[in-house]
Amino acid sequence: MNRKTGISKINLGEKIFGIIERIRQERPLIHNITNMVAMNDSANIILAIGGLPVMAHAQAEVREMVRVAGALVLNIGTLTSEQIDSMIVAGEEANNLKKPVVLDPVGAGATHLRTESALRLQERIKIDIVRGNHAEVSILAGLKGSIKGVESVGSGKNAVEIGQSLARRHNQVVIITGKKDIVTDGKTVIEINNGSPMLGTITATGCMVTSLIATFAAVWDDYIMASTGALVCFGLAGEKAAVKAQGPGSFKVNLFDEVYNLNEEIICKGLKVNIYEL
Repeated sequence: MNRKTGISKINLGEKIFGIIERIRQERPLIHNITNMVAMNDSANIILAIGGLPVMAHAQAEVREMVRVAGALVLNIGTLTSEQIDSMIVAGEEANNLKKPVVLDPVGAGATHLRTESALRLQERIKIDIVRGNHAEVSILAGLKGSIKGVESVGSGKNAVEIGQSLARRHNQVVIITGKKDIVTDGKTVIEINNGSPMLGTITATGCMVTSLIATFAAVWDDYIMASTGALVCFGLAGEKAAVKAQGPGSFKVNLFDEVYNLNEEIICKGLKVNIYEL
């Protein structure tokens, strides 16, 4: 990577909190076509940051729901053929209305159905933001990824190179989450080091952060900044929740509380971000 930018933590933190304030003022409706495992948690994380969730999957109503939503989440975690059809209908309507579409290709590479469905969504819909683990994003980029169930178990090719390649090909923001998170639009690369190992002890954290990203994108059309803000906030909340937690159960409860209680001081003091211009 080339030059690291000189943007200050204070300026970035203020901008991120400004997005949160807009979310809290506008209360955007976030339309999630998502999986059964994560549905409740995704709804609650949207509420915690200040948005409003809706989980509408039926093809007969998704166009109507997209029209009143601020953003659309497509998550293939517990996919069916009917659900994929609904995603395409909803995604095409969101494209027509120029509303942000966020794709979470859960488990792409684990089975032919998941891989083909994720690729089909990329082909049929203009996806504005993709969020996945290293293996899932590698599959979308046309590379091999190592998946066990829906979890990434290998590293392989450099995450930055994979993200840049996919972002440039589809003119989208690509996010690869892991021990450190990478956000890129193909030119700018943002490295986020907030988070806690405790996030790996509960299910649906990736799905939750995808819904959080969509909430930020609903009110902020600079999608690389919206994505960075959501990831920083989720990571910081994870760090603070881990300090209070006695195990996975209390960690999960505290995670929602910490997202709800985020303020400008917490963000400015706690964010761990490097920004590179290529």
